[in-house]
Amino acid sequence: MLKKEKKYTYFEAGEGKPIIILHGLMGGLSNFDGVAEFFPPKGYKVVIPELPIYTQNILKTNVKAFSKFVKDFITYKEFDKVILVGNSLGGHIGLYFTKMYPELVEALVITGSSGLYESAMGDGYPKRGDYEYIKKKAEDVFYDPAIATKEIVDEVFATVNDRIKLIKTLTIAKSAIRHNMAKDLPKMTTPTCIIWGRNDKVTPPNVAEEFDKLLPNSELFWIEECGHAAMMEHPNQFNEILNNWFQKHNI
Repeated sequence: MLKKEKKYTYFEAGEGKPIIILHGLMGGLSNFDGVAEFFPPKGYKVVIPELPIYTQNILKTNVKAFSKFVKDFITYKEFDKVILVGNSLGGHIGLYFTKMYPELVEALVITGSSGLYESAMGDGYPKRGDYEYIKKKAEDVFYDPAIATKEIVDEVFATVNDRIKLIKTLTIAKSAIRHNMAKDLPKMTTPTCIIWGRNDKVTPPNVAEEFDKLLPNSELFWIEECGHAAMMEHPNQFNEILNNWFQKHNI
């Protein structure tokens, strides 16, 4: 179901106002299956581009370059204004994009986003050959460790044991620290919906509170018994919160 056009590979469903979904560092497009099914019948076009996290030149492996890639994609698709939804690194890219191109963003949605607190990616993988260690790391992303299926763990294990991908992962981690958004957030007036797992160990709850405090036009919503990927662990609740927020703000 993926479309391949020019340098872009992406999923697209529905017609209407575009929702651009930005996945995380180890997050596949399927992490947003719930969003991709829920919103098209409600008059939105859901678009999930594959971000060039491991395919760009190392000099273009950073938050700024990924934001530029999203800008080029939106221009290519001839979208006027978009809603951005980002998880983890995708949230950070969404924040940076909104800082750079506020005129293109009708609304921003972040969940488990980096941008203020970077242990999210910066602690490295000292035992990368150790499958059990990687399995534990993957399980820690979720409140319910069973969500870290063998398929997910295998994918993370393969990524961190690929030397080039590992170097790029660490390059992105450094870029995330370099592109800390604390000074920028108070100037960003785009309506922002913050949806956070109450039990997020990767970007803990106080990070969400800090985002909410620094962003002048934000609202914060909690999902209980939920880790770093709310849209995967509690898709129905995530969609309900987001849909209600869209309606309230006429988005």
